[in-house]
Amino acid sequence: MSQKGLVVIVGGGIIGVNCAWYLSKAGWRVTVVDRKTIGGACSFGNCGLVCPSHVLPLTEPGAFKAAVKAMLSPGSPFRIQPRLDPALWSWMWQFSRRCNHKSMITAAHAIQALLVSSMREYEKLVHEDKIECEWQAKGLMFAYQTPRALDDYAKTDKLLSELFDEPAKRLSAAEAVALEPALRPDIAGAWLYEHDAHLRPDRLVHSMRVRLEEAGVEFKENCELVRFAGSRRTAGTVETTQGNLTADVFVVASGAWTPMLHEHLGCTVPIQPGKGYSITMPRPKICPQIPMIFPEHRVAVTPMNTGYRLGSIMEFAGYDESIKPERLQLLRGGAEHYLQDPYCEPELETWFGWRPMTYDSLPVIDTSPKWGNIWIAAGHNMLGLSMAPVTGRLIKELIGGEQPHLDVAPYSVSRF
Repeated sequence: MSQKGLVVIVGGGIIGVNCAWYLSKAGWRVTVVDRKTIGGACSFGNCGLVCPSHVLPLTEPGAFKAAVKAMLSPGSPFRIQPRLDPALWSWMWQFSRRCNHKSMITAAHAIQALLVSSMREYEKLVHEDKIECEWQAKGLMFAYQTPRALDDYAKTDKLLSELFDEPAKRLSAAEAVALEPALRPDIAGAWLYEHDAHLRPDRLVHSMRVRLEEAGVEFKENCELVRFAGSRRTAGTVETTQGNLTADVFVVASGAWTPMLHEHLGCTVPIQPGKGYSITMPRPKICPQIPMIFPEHRVAVTPMNTGYRLGSIMEFAGYDESIKPERLQLLRGGAEHYLQDPYCEPELETWFGWRPMTYDSLPVIDTSPKWGNIWIAAGHNMLGLSMAPVTGRLIKELIGGEQPHLDVAPYSVSRF
């Protein structure tokens, strides 16, 4: 395969690593730099769900009212920390403007295009490229504690079935427990998406990194961007804390840290860090086989081959690095309502990560308006793991001058 040139990728999370994967396979020489460790941020301790069922954006009708209510409830799984932050309030205003049916459906179609394509790419990565990531295609179950909440989801199921061909299977309590014996028998019932999958995200990044290094890709950790340098809209060098790197093309896949780079990129990418938490432990004695979400308590459960994880929560608290015990307790307490054996000792790791949240729930996959050879791949909200392979493929196609296999207009930076 002929070499096409050199690419430097800024950001070594799941998005950056997938961009490196597809570019390297296409013949580019690739270097990945990260301000901390490769795969050590939001790509590390998330719940590992690959979910084509998650087509609806956060901007559902009524979502803004729920967000305001959450501000007044410190114990809510969804929380906004009140503070004097113009960027946050601008983000919230723009979010509120999109909490209507028309905006929701428009965004959902753009989200679904990425999710469907990404699932196909994952199947290639797992079955053809033999990436080791504890992949399991066992579906995803939404379990409910109350009959009212279970019944209310029927409206969402109808919408997803009719507009997106993404139906769920409704299960009575007895049917849900028969399928997943780890559930408590006193739940109200569940909805099952049979075609979703899950994996262990840290194993995915590690396996891809090993293969990439074997292919000649270089990784630089604790290497922070200082600035880009070049002329006539063409960047030639990225200055870092470990020296200068020259390249033909650059990709910025910096997740929730992208707002720190606005001056360098010549544009504003309105991302807010949406803090999530997780607890990883050994598999409990009565361990689920199917990953689950408990929407009434906003808790997700992921049974992995080598462990078990409780996760979720959304906290808009800026770049706060603390791990609050009361937030972790929301995960444990939420799981208790649904599972016979909701958690166990020892807790191997408590973790947080910042999801890169845009106010329209769509990522940016586009060039910088300041530099014609710097591409941005950021803002994947809560679906970075699900959308990573398709993002890598699109970046490869766009940089290589190919016809993108998807319409990329919805992911343009000019929409902001």
